[in-house]
Amino acid sequence: MIGYLTLGTNDFDKATAFYDDLLGMMGASRAFQTDRMVAWKFAEGGALISVIKPYDGEKATAGNGSMVALSVEDPTTVDNLHAKALILGATNEGDPGLRGENFYGAYFRDPDGNKMNFYCWVKTDPNA
Repeated sequence: MIGYLTLGTNDFDKATAFYDDLLGMMGASRAFQTDRMVAWKFAEGGALISVIKPYDGEKATAGNGSMVALSVEDPTTVDNLHAKALILGATNEGDPGLRGENFYGAYFRDPDGNKMNFYCWVKTDPNA
């Protein structure tokens, strides 16, 4: 089970404003914060997502091949959250749409370059 995900940032104020707004659309709220870290929770006892100024004082970098995927209820929510991320300054890494038969997702990079995805599973068989 995942306890938390941590994303490095080089602009703490911009990153926290970005995730306050974007994750707030998903019902998340700040769980705790310090002068170098903010963490958001979705439900009591659930996994946290946090942004942090790197402990070693070096520049934060996005991992090549790393991605955080956030599950949502339906394609409309994927569409809305992806659009909001772009409005907030994210860059598009893949428009919303089906990938395969049942996976609906949309990809973006946050202002620090961390790759993210909103997704849901959809039924393609109307009789299912």
